[in-house]
Amino acid sequence: MNPLRSLLEAPASPPSPASSEAAFTRRRAAIGLAGFAGLAGAAATAPWPGAQAQTAGGSSAARAPAMASWPLKTPARTGIHDVAPASDHGVWFTAQRSGHLGWFDPRTGSTELIPLGAGSSPHGVIQGPDKAAWITDGGLQAIVRVGWPDRQLRLFRLPEGTPYANLNTCAFDGDGDLWFTGQSGYVGRVAVKTGQVAVQESPRGRGPYGICATPQGDIWWCSLAGSFIARIDRKTGASTVVEPPTPNQGARRVWSDSAGRIWVSEWNSGQLSVFDPRLRGGGAAAWRQWKLPGARPRCYAVWVDERDKVWASDFGANSIVRFDPASEKFDSWVFPREGASIRQILGRPGEVWLPESGTEHLSVIRTA
Repeated sequence: MNPLRSLLEAPASPPSPASSEAAFTRRRAAIGLAGFAGLAGAAATAPWPGAQAQTAGGSSAARAPAMASWPLKTPARTGIHDVAPASDHGVWFTAQRSGHLGWFDPRTGSTELIPLGAGSSPHGVIQGPDKAAWITDGGLQAIVRVGWPDRQLRLFRLPEGTPYANLNTCAFDGDGDLWFTGQSGYVGRVAVKTGQVAVQESPRGRGPYGICATPQGDIWWCSLAGSFIARIDRKTGASTVVEPPTPNQGARRVWSDSAGRIWVSEWNSGQLSVFDPRLRGGGAAAWRQWKLPGARPRCYAVWVDERDKVWASDFGANSIVRFDPASEKFDSWVFPREGASIRQILGRPGEVWLPESGTEHLSVIRTA
């Protein structure tokens, strides 16, 4: 018997597309991905001009979907960092170098750049329950909301006197408030209804990086420098640290599956790990870890799709991997361009979007 099955309670075969879609619809509201089903119909099968194809290798390469890629074709380098499917048929990305929110149209291969203001250096972007783009902007020391489709900007600045936070990523909780991380050592919240922004120093100082919401609306984040994950008390803002069993593993990004288990990309160890908060007593028994394929993996980003397949990026192999918790097998896609450097992964049902920060390309793997 698969030793993981008792921990993950994974089904012996993948769930039906209908049940997967229903589960994803329930989960996306808490994570701040409402409205991502936009390409589930005719738009999902529309031709994508100019896309380059790349197929997978691994345990099930024969049936693995192909990757499609486009160059951004902007006047200058954007410094593309994070990506999020937009509330229409397009895809948003943060242009950290140029200070823009990018919008990419896979139907035409064209890119629009929306300026965020002087000094902008955006890092993370997600879609909010209001179908707007919500951005963590370290240069502006603010959370930026870009209304969609009107493209109107609203800034939620950190409280006056807050030291440079180096804002990284954000996620919506079950009450509709936005939580964010600052790698300089801060965790904060935007009370969306009032616009009030609160910031707290994080446990053990610098390091807060990835953040996610569970289907129950709880918020978890991880510390790259501190090598731990943490759960936020949504009433007080305080964080409870959870120690992974691998010391100094470099927890970089986190994402929840449909059961509320927290998947972690471990940068230093090259591992993909999972923590089950439901297991009483916690400790090592609540964790599992897997080394990514290859000689020297560096696991950067992690995301869980609507079928509870786990996707991660590997800087060491210049690849993206898909992990099946039921079989404990990896599939991998090696990028044809050197140094793709996928720093974040996000998608909608049937699509996995990948920003190539090192090559100024956008890639997608269609799984449906």
